[in-house]
Amino acid sequence: MISKLPRWVWAGGAALAFVAGMINAIGYLGFRHQAVTHMTGTTSLLGIAIGQGAPGELLHFGGLMLSFVAGCATSGLIIGDSALRLGRRYGVALACESILLFAAVPLLHAQSDYGLWLAAMACGLQNAMAGTFSGAVVRTSHMSGIVTDLGTFLGQWLRGIAIDTRRIRLYGVLFAGFLGGGIASAFAYATWQERALLLPAILTGAVGVAYTLYRHRYVRGGHRV
Repeated sequence: MISKLPRWVWAGGAALAFVAGMINAIGYLGFRHQAVTHMTGTTSLLGIAIGQGAPGELLHFGGLMLSFVAGCATSGLIIGDSALRLGRRYGVALACESILLFAAVPLLHAQSDYGLWLAAMACGLQNAMAGTFSGAVVRTSHMSGIVTDLGTFLGQWLRGIAIDTRRIRLYGVLFAGFLGGGIASAFAYATWQERALLLPAILTGAVGVAYTLYRHRYVRGGHRV
């Protein structure tokens, strides 16, 4: 059971889920109609490319997956742990994600696969960065686990088993953030096309700055990190 959730977990989780929802939806709306925030579908498409002997598709999906893994590795190198804790270098990780998204925009506008690879690397970095808090898996870049957990909690509630309502609220916030990102991207893409990715790039950088300022204020207040 989650005993307490700090404000920075609620706010950061919602913002990053919104960012991931936008990135994924822009990937779908773009020239490749390609999801970039989760690897389940990408793995299936990679398998199909191998089975059909399609070297171009093999290169594309293999590069997408390797980019996501590279992003996860970058997160592990910067942060060093998957457990969420105030004081870790999330600001640095978010700055790296923001740079990757900014760099992806002109490449996506030119319909280059490299833009999707950079976006996938940014998503891998964010996915590995989120980690866990008080036993709750804080997923911000894909919703399969969130929906699975919510369904499981529903079944337990119907059976009369006590459930962790705070965790349900957290997962609801993350789901709403990701869904909201998808809705926002539909409006933004209609006007700016692939340049709509600038919005999550800016938001990611802003979240990184906000976290850094919050952390310094927390330290100045005499708290240990």
